[in-house]
Amino acid sequence: MTNEFEPAGETAPLGDYLARGGKLTSPDNVPPRYRGELLRMMSSFVDSELAGSAGFAGAINWAPGIKERIAASRIVLEKADHAERVLDVMEEFGTDKSRYNSVHDWAARTDRETRLDPERQGLDMRLSVFNYPLESWTDAVVMNVLMGLATMQHLSEMERASYAPFAEQIRNIAPRERRHMELGLEGLERIASEDAGREAARASVAYWHPRVEETFGPDASDRYERLRQMGLRHRSGGELRRAWRDEAQSRLTALGLDI
Repeated sequence: MTNEFEPAGETAPLGDYLARGGKLTSPDNVPPRYRGELLRMMSSFVDSELAGSAGFAGAINWAPGIKERIAASRIVLEKADHAERVLDVMEEFGTDKSRYNSVHDWAARTDRETRLDPERQGLDMRLSVFNYPLESWTDAVVMNVLMGLATMQHLSEMERASYAPFAEQIRNIAPRERRHMELGLEGLERIASEDAGREAARASVAYWHPRVEETFGPDASDRYERLRQMGLRHRSGGELRRAWRDEAQSRLTALGLDI
């Protein structure tokens, strides 16, 4: 049976309504397939924020100064807060928010040289890049910059999502995630100002760049087309990847850290 939605008193197939830029505002309006894709998207965001926060927590004690320690602490705190904000939306769909933090070991990491399938595995929906460990302050800063630039591309999609409560939360989160990336750039500029730091940063860029790039998935896929028709995606993985790659190249080149 065709799912229907009634915007402004007009009965229309839901797919047509979403294709025209329509928004859904309540779990009551959400059909099963849309619900499944939306929850998958929100779970990936929440799990990545929790894993990112847990993984970066160890970098606080690597910080070379008080300013850097405060910046790292802020990132750890705010990423956990971002996860909770989206969990509040998921709770309306029946997610048990009180149990979510204990579902996985968010600080768990694989061996640094292991190469993982970028597809999410099992119930842990974190992006694959958050399964790799940090090994130093410079490494943490480089990862924060590269993933921060990628996050801005990912969030630019989510803040246009057709499920309005989720999109609203992402629009509130995006400025703080941008500030995390900017704090990373400030730290990387200091690191790259000295020869030894620049060489260490180059090695870290070589490690993290391909792993962050994998977060964009395939250039195009049947699933992307399905999400596009639902209004949950607007640009393909290839388009997002190219935009990220261009900005990362520009930012790193300015610091003498050509990819």
